Amino acid sequence: MEDRQFVAALARGLEVLACFRTSDKQLTNQEIAERCKLPKSTVSRLTHTLTRLGYLQYMEQSSRYVLGTATLALGSAMLARMNARQLARPLMQEVAEATGAVVAMGTRAQLSMIYVEICRSRAPVTISLDVGARLPLATTSMGRAYLAGVPDAQRRELMAQIRQHDRSGWPKLRKGIEAALEQYRQLGICSSFGEWQKDLNGIAAAIRPGGGAPTLVISCGGPAFQLAPDYLLNVVRPRLVELIRRLKVTLGSEHEPADQ
Repeated sequence: MEDRQFVAALARGLEVLACFRTSDKQLTNQEIAERCKLPKSTVSRLTHTLTRLGYLQYMEQSSRYVLGTATLALGSAMLARMNARQLARPLMQEVAEATGAVVAMGTRAQLSMIYVEICRSRAPVTISLDVGARLPLATTSMGRAYLAGVPDAQRRELMAQIRQHDRSGWPKLRKGIEAALEQYRQLGICSSFGEWQKDLNGIAAAIRPGGGAPTLVISCGGPAFQLAPDYLLNVVRPRLVELIRRLKVTLGSEHEPADQ
């Protein structure tokens, strides 16, 4: 049944903004249309409107668009209300220094996870991802931990969306997610060892802060040659689990399905 309260034009405009990634400097209308799976004529009207409102900026020399300053207000407001981010940072930095892993906090946006905080050690080689980076939900430790940490109904809905988005790859994705859910029940974390990018390993755990705040995930990861699976599971995992436990006490978080 059609949702009469749903504003399709607004949804399409937000999809345009969401299609920009941290690695993108500029995008054309054609590139935006391909990512959003919308007609180019529709995208042209949306980008014109978003430019008038300051959410996009048109670069005349290249005929491309970049995110405008109005988007900063949205992101800053979101980060400002995430008390967990400020509380977690010193604990995350402690784990990063002790293990050599990159420790990141993320939350979901559609079928991606977005970094909202990141802490690095002094290791000479690290990963280049930073705040604002997007990671896929189905194949990363952070995304899998999010799926493990949310209520069953929400997880089923997200898995249905993942299936719809990638039908050909769904059997393999489903197998990986189901294995991660079982791992979360047994170990309290989800892993991804070369499944997103073959040279990256990571583990992650979720926390639901309570009070209607979004589910958050903290991951520990880095180059595979530095952080082998055994090291992550036997050395880093206890520190990550303890970090999550301390945050739960501080935030008064909700119980997660894996704890029940």
